[in-house]
This record gives sequence, C-alpha cells and structure tokens, in this order.
Amino acid sequence: MPFVNVKLVDGVFSTEEKHALAKALTDVMVKFEGSEAFREVVWVLIEELHTDGWHIGGRPFAGPKSLKETLGNSKAIFETINGEPMTRAEWAAAAPVRS
Repeated sequence: MPFVNVKLVDGVFSTEEKHALAKALTDVMVKFEGSEAFREVVWVLIEELHTDGWHIGGRPFAGPKSLKETLGNSKAIFETINGEPMTRAEWAAAAPVRS
C-alpha cells in the first residue's frame, strides 16, 4: 500500500486544490507502480501545520517574504562559491560555516 505524506503550511491551499493535489499524487503512484489496480490502495495524507512550526534557513516562516529572503540568501552563497564542488568536503571548503 503506497502512502504519500504531504506537509503544507496551514491555509495556503484551498480544499479543492488539496483534492487535486491528492489526485495528481495518486496518478503518479499508479504510473510508477505500473498497474491501475494500485489506485484503490494509494493513501495520500495532507497535513497542514501552523506557521509557528515552519522555519526556513533557521528563521521563522513569514510567508512569501521568507521565499524571497531564502532565494536572496541562496544567490549570495552561490556567488561566493569558487570552482565546482561535488563532494561534501568540497562544499565545506567552498562555503564554510559562518561563525
């Protein structure tokens, strides 16, 4: 029995959007399982969590503002990386932890 667990920020998606998401995820699972027979045993659980429980980059979630801040931080870090790090050690050397 495939089980898909989706966690979302509370109140972002409407009931209809959540139903559409569950249907689409079920369709994907059926495709990968390889048989329509699996459709009736695919479970999709959509959990909505209060914004107080969400953090991005160690900062409290603040809706779209958080996305913009996170993208800006990612861009800034990306621009400081020298070379093409491929291993964890190379990433640690290219973008060391800030103190």
